[in-house]
Amino acid sequence: MVGSIMGMDHNPYSNGSVSVQNCNGVEEKLDGLRRLVGKGDGDPLRIVSVGAGAWGSVFAALLQDTYGQFRDKIQIRIWRRAGRAVDRGTAEHLFEVINSREDVLRRLIRRCAYLKYVEARLGDRTLFADEILKDGFCLNMIDTPLCPLKVVTNLQEAVWDADIVVNGLPSTETREIFEEISKYWKERITVPIIISLSKGIEAALEPVPHIITPTKMINQATGVPMENILYLGGPNIASEIYNKEYANARICGAEKWRKHLAKFLRQPHFIVWDNSDLVTHEVMGGLKNVYAIGAYFLFFFLMLSGMVAALTNESATSKSVYFAHCTSEMIFITHLLAEEPEKLAGPLLADTYVTLLKGRNAWYGQMLAKGQLRPDMGDSISGKGMIQGVSAVEAFFELLSQSSLNVLHPEENKPVAPVELCPILKTLYKILISREQSSQAILKALRDENLNDPRERIEIAQSHVFYRPSLLGQP
Repeated sequence: MVGSIMGMDHNPYSNGSVSVQNCNGVEEKLDGLRRLVGKGDGDPLRIVSVGAGAWGSVFAALLQDTYGQFRDKIQIRIWRRAGRAVDRGTAEHLFEVINSREDVLRRLIRRCAYLKYVEARLGDRTLFADEILKDGFCLNMIDTPLCPLKVVTNLQEAVWDADIVVNGLPSTETREIFEEISKYWKERITVPIIISLSKGIEAALEPVPHIITPTKMINQATGVPMENILYLGGPNIASEIYNKEYANARICGAEKWRKHLAKFLRQPHFIVWDNSDLVTHEVMGGLKNVYAIGAYFLFFFLMLSGMVAALTNESATSKSVYFAHCTSEMIFITHLLAEEPEKLAGPLLADTYVTLLKGRNAWYGQMLAKGQLRPDMGDSISGKGMIQGVSAVEAFFELLSQSSLNVLHPEENKPVAPVELCPILKTLYKILISREQSSQAILKALRDENLNDPRERIEIAQSHVFYRPSLLGQP
């Protein structure tokens, strides 16, 4: 407790989670990265997280908790757009969260910030997302108070001299924001390091069908070389990571930076491995979101379809059937994308598993199935942020519909577009994008007598040369 109080008194932007005994090891990691980046005494390492969704906010808060006490050596900030108001219902919930946590309540009182939450609850004032973020509340993750963060709402101010930029934006916003950032970097002498947390893809059909990932978007928008752009992802839930539940992730990219950054980011409860295969891991992060949405369409309808005694058995069995089909489609797609797809099996299935259990894409599918959301409401949901799986469904469907990628159909013995062997993906596209079918179509897709056994789809992928390096922009 003494160490915690000392940490809070020393630095208002830290929750004091780094113990006195651990300070030396933490400072050594910071000094090692500072040397690598070429920072001299009196020149802090500047890190900014661009985007304040759940993962981007937690990532910045983890760094602040760990390194924020060394204010002369590091500066950690987060950028988000100004002006987004917090609705009254959310303000009331915030007030309840604050009053249920004595540590948070005391912190706000000490910072003279408590009164504004009282007033917002009563409807006497409006709170804003950037304002509450300074007090440690992410609008997409209200129930998990973070440490206070240094928030910047001017993008130029946030990024112009940053040494490390963390991309916490959805893939659908990454290109636009980094094109704006590139205007502020025209006169830079040093090249920044960029760590992208974004999971999602764009589909490009010319000159050949290929996938554009967030790291590639950043490269195209800014001209920063790919060796300075890395991807961090893994089977994790942001709120659980901040609450120090065990998690792991991989940082993927050039060896020049990834091993040093893995060491810098690693914590006792958050293990960071490093891997050279950036693009494929990044694409897989988007792929699992596709099937997470579909899972809850099925599960909810089965819960409504019969007597309670029968429901339990049918629901469990049907979940396994859905999982068999979606994993077989993912395995099939990885054989198109990766030369050595077997190396991706563990990370992909682990990431899929945690997303099905507790991810926002699975939650979105559940809300659609219940009728509490509709596809025409869009994929940016209040309190949850961007549902990346929706754009991923569209992108994967468009890519895999191209005749130039044709594969041999196992029963019809004729060339077909790869999407014809992915009935779940096709159905999700018709529900979410073209909206020509209702959510119940997932049930029909699973019960279609023409579907191949999932095992056969895997055998097809493994016994034929399906690898298409052009899909990832490779020769």
